[in-house]
Amino acid sequence: MRVGIGYDSHRFEAGRRLVLGGVEIPFEAGLAGHSDADAVAHALTDAILGAAAMGDIGTHFPAADDRWKDADSMDLLARTVDLVAGSNYQVVNADVTVVVERPRIGPHVPAMREAVARAIGIGPQHVSIKAKSNEGMGWTGNGEGLVAMAVVLLDARL
Repeated sequence: MRVGIGYDSHRFEAGRRLVLGGVEIPFEAGLAGHSDADAVAHALTDAILGAAAMGDIGTHFPAADDRWKDADSMDLLARTVDLVAGSNYQVVNADVTVVVERPRIGPHVPAMREAVARAIGIGPQHVSIKAKSNEGMGWTGNGEGLVAMAVVLLDARL
C-alpha cells in the first residue's frame, strides 16, 4: 500500500466556468488555469502520482503543451489512474478538502463524489469531499481563490 498527498490552488477569474470535481458550479467566476483548472481533480492527480512515485501533474500534462489547453481535468485524472494501473496500482480511497469562502460547495458534494469515483474507478462510498472555510483569513478567506488538498491510498492490483 502507498499513500500520496496532493495540493492545488487557483485564483478566481471572471469569465471562466467554475468546475470542481468534474461538476460545474454556478458562480460569478471560475478558476484561472491552462486547463479547466479543476483544483479537486488536480490535487487528486498529484496525490495519485505521488503515491506511485511518478512525479506530478506538470510532469505528465505540462501547461507549456498546447495539447492540454482547456483540457478536462477529470480526463487527466482518469489518464493518471490508467498510468498507475500500468505499474500495478489501483486507487483504494480518496479524501479531498476544499478551502473556499464562496461559493458554498456543500450542495454539490454528492455529484462531485460520483464524478470523481467514476474517473478513478471506485465506488462513491470510497470518495470523501469536504468543504472548509478559512474564516476570512488570508487570500482564500478574502475570496481571491481556493485550495484543494487530497490524500489517496493505492494498493497493488490483485
